[in-house]
Amino acid sequence: MPNTLAGKAALVTGGSRGIGAAIVRRLANDGAAVAFTYAASDDKARALVGEVRAQGGKALAIKADSADAKAVQQAVSQAAEAFGRLDILVNSAGILIAGVVDAYDLADFDRMVAVNVRAVFVATQAAVPHMGEGGRVITIGSVTADRSGFAGSSVYSMTKGAVASLTRGLARDLGPRGITVNVVQPGPTDTDMSPQGEIGERVRSLISLGRMGKDSEIASLVAYLAGPDAGFVTGAALTADGGYLA
Repeated sequence: MPNTLAGKAALVTGGSRGIGAAIVRRLANDGAAVAFTYAASDDKARALVGEVRAQGGKALAIKADSADAKAVQQAVSQAAEAFGRLDILVNSAGILIAGVVDAYDLADFDRMVAVNVRAVFVATQAAVPHMGEGGRVITIGSVTADRSGFAGSSVYSMTKGAVASLTRGLARDLGPRGITVNVVQPGPTDTDMSPQGEIGERVRSLISLGRMGKDSEIASLVAYLAGPDAGFVTGAALTADGGYLA
């Protein structure tokens, strides 16, 4: 439904590409003013802002590495100042550094936790004071929280399991304020993070629908959770995986 988010203000972390960019497009298309963070893709960020504005929407790009807690806090403040408040926070920033346990670098472990877990908490903590009743916090998790699927994904799976647990706790914390907190858990989705080659074919063979998901399909689920029809949904992990876990 068009304009279901008219008058709303949103911040999407990691919004310059992949699922994050699809979420920015969808929320803007539904009427929200959307700020998004990005770490390095200046050209993609500028292009996305231009695309949204060309379609009559409002977008703001904020350069901020999600591994840097202060940068995340400043990005939230900048978005809230630009729009006057925040109604929707989508924690979409995430990285995947694969590796088996006996060869995994602790620096990679720490960065994965910083981006995939700590940044979710930091952004939520910073955003909540700018939210009123009806606020929405949505995190992009992964089906790897329930099924790792392939060797080398242990740390990534751990981070996604962590944000699923964090979501349930935050839903308890923020429910009395009328703020919902949910996690969307995509299955294999066609982005630059999706596995390729032999592993990609093996993963695809495990999907009931026989294909990877589309980033726009994940964005549609986020838009539902951000909208008025999802006011009674909180503390939930919603899976969109084409039957990967079936």
